[in-house]
Amino acid sequence: MIAESAIAGEVRALAQQEEDLLATAVRDHARLVYRIAYSVLRNPADAEDATQETFLRVLRYGKKLAGIQDRKAWLARIAWRVAVERRKGIVQLEVGSEEAGETLVAPGHGADRLLLDRERSSALEKLISALPTSLRDALVLSTLEEIAPRDVAILLGISEAAVRSRSFRAREILREKLVTLNGPRT
Repeated sequence: MIAESAIAGEVRALAQQEEDLLATAVRDHARLVYRIAYSVLRNPADAEDATQETFLRVLRYGKKLAGIQDRKAWLARIAWRVAVERRKGIVQLEVGSEEAGETLVAPGHGADRLLLDRERSSALEKLISALPTSLRDALVLSTLEEIAPRDVAILLGISEAAVRSRSFRAREILREKLVTLNGPRT
């Protein structure tokens, strides 16, 4: 009886430890997971669903969480897989249907400045979403999400050199389109 009680106590302690690790992972990385899902799905509701699914998978495989060295990269890989799986089930994506995230207002910036910044962000987001998927994925993960090229390579199943090359090509395409939109500098 005493042995069973001790074992039950250890099991409860391990379960609590896993729950604490999961709560920490959600608190520290929920925004990253959402941004990755949104970058793939381009729909806030789908990105929220993918974020929840990501953490459900983490909960399901919670025993692994304690042994993971780089939790951010591990969660990013899971989020990427979940979002890609969801994207395969989506027939048509709506570009720019809703804005995701929060608007931060810096003191001293007028309404015209905020409006201009929003317009630029919206235009850039549309240009990024128009990139070929392979270029967009590498650019978003490495540049916007600031995930190391090594981890992006693992996520996408390509080499680090390919990640760098695709990111560079994506930036070049964006630069050319922005120059075309804004006109040449004088």
